[in-house]
Parts: sequence; structure tokens; C-alpha cells
Amino acid sequence: MMTTRPMTARLDQPREIRRTLLPRIHYDPDSFGRLSERIARFLGTGRFIVYMTVFVTVWLGWNVFAPPFLRFDPYPFIFLTLMLSLQASYAAPLILLAQNRQDDRDRVQYEQDRTRSDRSIADTEYLTREIAGLRIALSEVVTRDFLRSELQQIIKEQDAKEHLP
Repeated sequence: MMTTRPMTARLDQPREIRRTLLPRIHYDPDSFGRLSERIARFLGTGRFIVYMTVFVTVWLGWNVFAPPFLRFDPYPFIFLTLMLSLQASYAAPLILLAQNRQDDRDRVQYEQDRTRSDRSIADTEYLTREIAGLRIALSEVVTRDFLRSELQQIIKEQDAKEHLP
């Protein structure tokens, strides 16, 4: 009697090739993220607002003042509403994707800053201990000025002894 074991992925054997009806689309997430950031940056500029204002003004002007047989979106401008909704439906996810990427960069920068700050604090504490150790060591070492003053005092004492009768 054979027992069946559940199939587990083995690293020493190649995987089976899966056949699907849909083609596999390969894209670079980083390239797509950079593109979305560029678009999101453009959407946040005054230039974009001016372009959109000119676009909507031309659209409305054409569909109000053009001869009736050339108008393609008569008043309530349903097609314009559809176009602006489509633009907004693409803009919102692109802006969110760009914000997520910026959050990831900020998080990495924060971690690097914190690591750098911790290292700086540790270095400062080390240098403080070293300076304290040097001060203690220097208090036990004879300095040049102290040695000169002591030698001058001894010479004065010797001179005073020699001049005594």
C-alpha cells in the first residue's frame, strides 16, 4: 500500500513549469516606482494645475462656442467628467505609491541617523573617559613649569646657603 506525501518544494530538484493562459508580465518594480514618483512630483506642481486649467478651459470653450456639428461633449460635459475621473483614478494610486517609497527612504534615513547618533555618543563618551584618564595621569606627572619652579627654588636655597658666613 502506497502512501502519498504532500508535495514540498525541494531545493535539489528543478521546479515544474506552470502553464497558464495569461502571459507573464515582467516589470521592474523599482523602475515603475521611480516613474510613479516623477508623475506624482509633476502632479504636485503649479505647472500641472496650469495645464489642467488650460485643458478644461479649451474643452469647455470648444464644446460651448463651436458649431453644433463639431461639439463632441455637449453640456453637462459627461465625457469631460469621465476624463477627469480617469485621471484622478490613476493619480491617486501613483501618489500613494510615491508616498510609500518616500516613507521607506525616510525610514532608512532615520535608522542611519540613529546609528550615526549612537556611534557619535559612544565616541564622545570614549573621548570623555580618555580625557579624564589623561587629566588623572597628568596630575601625577611633573610638568615643565613645576620642575623649573622647583629647580629655581633649590638654586635659591643653595645660593642662600653659599652666601651665609
